[in-house]
Amino acid sequence: MSTSTEGLSESAEAFASAPDGLSVSQPATQPRNLDALPVGARLILRCRKDWREAIVAARSLEHITLLVCAPRGSTYRVKRPPDTPLCEHGPIPVLGEGSWRAGLVRYDVRW
Repeated sequence: MSTSTEGLSESAEAFASAPDGLSVSQPATQPRNLDALPVGARLILRCRKDWREAIVAARSLEHITLLVCAPRGSTYRVKRPPDTPLCEHGPIPVLGEGSWRAGLVRYDVRW
């Protein structure tokens, strides 16, 4: 059984080149679209008056189905085109424009 050390030497070079041996992640240079998210991914979605949490429920060539959490505990589905652009606020993907933190809907406290 033979092993290749090419991949190991490349990762060792990257490890040695970083200060203190910590690797620094490179920021994404290209804007992400909705089709970049896998099924089950969570995101923040702009609705008519507020911002809500959503989950990617299904994918097809024509549209991506999002499962949106309503404030009273129910859910509903919306469909968006796969090439819809996403904004990123840290690790959180956001679908829509504006300040989502101020308008994030408060969910029913019974849940």
